[in-house]
Amino acid sequence: MKPSLAAALSLLAGLAVLAGAGQALADSKASKAKPLELRNIMKDLGKNAQAITDGISREDWPLVEKSALLIADHPQPPFAEKLRVMSFAGTNIGKFKSHDGETHDAAKAVAKAAQAGDGDGVILAFQKLQAACHSCHREFRKPLIEHFYEGR
Repeated sequence: MKPSLAAALSLLAGLAVLAGAGQALADSKASKAKPLELRNIMKDLGKNAQAITDGISREDWPLVEKSALLIADHPQPPFAEKLRVMSFAGTNIGKFKSHDGETHDAAKAVAKAAQAGDGDGVILAFQKLQAACHSCHREFRKPLIEHFYEGR
């Protein structure tokens, strides 16, 4: 069943709000602490998610594909920082990596649907991508910010 235009636009509006979720990590109260490279990575992920939203609204499938692939293959933090984040995550590191894997897979699905020019498929895959991002943020963003920035 194809989503109606109104439903798709409502979904896009809601997802646009979530697309900026990566910005929240970047804009936290961390002015005194040296920012993690993860902050810049999250900023870029947010910008790419916003580009996907823009591309969907204009049916610019090449932009959607390119932006989704940038999310799927996002850079990793430097090794030393990765160790710090892994140490912070502790026994939850598997869950942290699982969220990253879900994000990767969903972004690849967005790119594949965009390459095929399948607008409905793009929207459905983007919904899964946003859900994966939101799940990770819900579980890890606040504790990560408190640990690396506000706890100093």
